[in-house]
Amino acid sequence: MSIAEQTDPERTNANAFGKIESRGIDRIPDDERHGHPRELVRIWAFASVNYLYIILGGLLIVFGLTVWQGLAVVVVGNLFWAAIGLLATSGPVSGTPSGVITRAMFGTRGNRVIVGLFSWPSFIAYGAINLSVGGLAAFAFTEQVGLAAQRPVQIVIVLLIAALTLTISVYGYATILKVSGAITTALALCMAVLGGFVLTKADWNYAPAAESALSGGALWAVITAGIALTASSPLSWAISPDYARYLPADTSRRAVAVWTALGGFVPAVLLGSVGVLAGSVVDMADAQKSLATILPGWFYPVFLLVIVIGSITNNVITLYSSGLCLQSVGLRLPRMATVLLCGLLGTAIACYALFISDFTDALSNILELSVAFAGPWIAIIASDLLMRHNRYDGVELHDESPQGPYWFSGGTNWAGCTALVAGTGVGALCMNTTLFTGPIASSLGGADLTFVFGPIVAATLYLVLVRAFYPAQYAVARNRTAPLAHAVTTSTTGKEN
Repeated sequence: MSIAEQTDPERTNANAFGKIESRGIDRIPDDERHGHPRELVRIWAFASVNYLYIILGGLLIVFGLTVWQGLAVVVVGNLFWAAIGLLATSGPVSGTPSGVITRAMFGTRGNRVIVGLFSWPSFIAYGAINLSVGGLAAFAFTEQVGLAAQRPVQIVIVLLIAALTLTISVYGYATILKVSGAITTALALCMAVLGGFVLTKADWNYAPAAESALSGGALWAVITAGIALTASSPLSWAISPDYARYLPADTSRRAVAVWTALGGFVPAVLLGSVGVLAGSVVDMADAQKSLATILPGWFYPVFLLVIVIGSITNNVITLYSSGLCLQSVGLRLPRMATVLLCGLLGTAIACYALFISDFTDALSNILELSVAFAGPWIAIIASDLLMRHNRYDGVELHDESPQGPYWFSGGTNWAGCTALVAGTGVGALCMNTTLFTGPIASSLGGADLTFVFGPIVAATLYLVLVRAFYPAQYAVARNRTAPLAHAVTTSTTGKEN
């Protein structure tokens, strides 16, 4: 048994339940490593037993699919959880979060730009979405119990939900792990009751009326758009190493990947299926109100509370990682401060969406557009992980000097940055959304293949360019015959950088 396995997490000051976690993006020392990969199921179920999956499932029926087509789309879209499981395996190896690991793909300086302009804002946007979903359900709950949810009351409700979320996120990993089991179990039981009520009334043979039934190219356009929308949720979790980095370095990689993927995939598929089946009997365009018509009166307030709590649990994970992302950009603040900063910004955006803008439009647009970036982003990370055989040294990753192994060309890995821009661009050309329809999507009859072509282009181009631009780095990464820090980084001209 290793020292890490003997360490009691309750006695580790840097990471103990009920104490504010002191670790941020710094490498987790071996004597603070602990736990078993099956604990990752609790973390990801904590984030995934969420009402948003019911909404997404219901929207598939609104788009015009049959029940069986909708169920198939739910399964296919959530297969991307396998990629999230793969990414998580780099956490125990490096002992660092995702925002540091991606220095290997984008360089120490380039990574700051990519994370700061693309990755971190997406977390803030998702945090605002979750808070808005919880706020709307809380408004309805207050009316159900006989209280008038006037604007001042609504603002107080949003602030209370945000405060509770931030408290758990600020306390950090050990506290999240400790509370996740009981809360997830309670949420899962309530969702199971909800599923039972839906099943008793679902029409398994539902299909749109003959005059509005989809076929041919129109059908495939909706199916691909549905897969892209469903995939947007797992693709938003490229930060899975953040929650595996406290595991001992010699933890089974297969176990980390499997438990992470199952923790997200199973709840997402089950709840998405509930949404599809609910859509066979009610209009899921306004899911919260429509579900009230098939739920008994006594359970509807419980259901609203489940939505509120589910939005909190999902946001706890989101805000925790957004704080780490902000540190990786270069902001010299403690993790607690960066989490608070992210929470305040997300709360402000949520208030705007709830009280000024149209929340439904904001939700749809963010989810649709996120796939164009998230797919290539994850494809590049996964490609690098496989290229290096998941050999990441946390000490090397924290070396940001020009002599460091991830300095590349002036601090930027142009192979990764170029591949990401190209993959995102191709993804945009394949996109078919309410905001924009790309020329490739138009030529394919509206089929949205963002989730296919964007990642393929990004991964392929990355592997080609990293070998061409940085042959010494590529050779060492593939063979690992010497410390990476000793590799000579070369550009396409062969000069040292």
